[in-house]
Amino acid sequence: MATDQLTRPAPVAPVRKTARKRGDGRAAAWYLAPAGILLLALLVYPIYQLVLISFYDYGQPQASGRAPLKFLGFANYLDLFENAQFWTVLGKTVGFAGTCVVGSLLVGTALAVLATRVRAFPRMLLFLAALAAWATPAMAGSYVWLFLFDADFGLVNEILVGIGFDGMAHHSWTFGTVSTFGLVAAEVIWCSFPFVMVTMYAGIQAIPGEVLEASSLDGATWFRTTRSVIVPMLRPLLMIATIQSIIWDFKVFTQIYVMTNGGGVAGRNLVLNVYAYQQAFAGSQYGLGAAIGVVMTLLLLSITGLYVRTQRRSDAWL
Repeated sequence: MATDQLTRPAPVAPVRKTARKRGDGRAAAWYLAPAGILLLALLVYPIYQLVLISFYDYGQPQASGRAPLKFLGFANYLDLFENAQFWTVLGKTVGFAGTCVVGSLLVGTALAVLATRVRAFPRMLLFLAALAAWATPAMAGSYVWLFLFDADFGLVNEILVGIGFDGMAHHSWTFGTVSTFGLVAAEVIWCSFPFVMVTMYAGIQAIPGEVLEASSLDGATWFRTTRSVIVPMLRPLLMIATIQSIIWDFKVFTQIYVMTNGGGVAGRNLVLNVYAYQQAFAGSQYGLGAAIGVVMTLLLLSITGLYVRTQRRSDAWL
């Protein structure tokens, strides 16, 4: 009995992790401090200046110092919200950006899955073509697409006429509102899908082979495996790609400005970025242009936050 009491090990007190967590948190804060300071300098201060300018009557005379600044409060925002053209441009921007985001995700994900199904040489050619599209400057890509769809000398119209669509002879793709937005959206998707494709391909390669093998043994088709196994496991990467696409496509400027010659006939193909440029620089209303920039920033933050919150609440979140 005494021997049992002597040899019985004493109970071990549970290790407290609070101090360890605090130490790890402090170390992480020190590591992140340089990046945080850089972000404050490059992001927060310009946004502060943007918000500040939006409250003033700030035009060319004020920018050159020939006239004093006049505080307007929320007058620029009221003028913006009372302008029917702003709401029209906002609706077109949301529809255009949504089309580009969905198209980029579908094309990029489909080609990523295809890249895992083909041999090494076709896969290399696919990646080279995608990276060439990704590396093409937006200005150069816009002019290439304009040349391909030119009404008189475009290759697309010649091919369509050659296969029997005689009505496409001298057809202008940049005259109608819908066709112009469709053409620009196709060019934006062409430039954007490689990022999605590379991201999704890396995620697919990281999926354990046993999972795909088990799906194949269960008799699942290639389409069913992609929809029920691969895509749910790629959900975090899809969220990142979606957020990036929303930010990029909502702020499209170069493609619209170049391919529509500044917004189309009578401004029929304006998006918010081009509209802000026209108001701020062409119209010398920098305060109103800054107000449009603030509204765009708030919209992007709201859309991104809502999407992230929805994904985190989903049962399929990993």
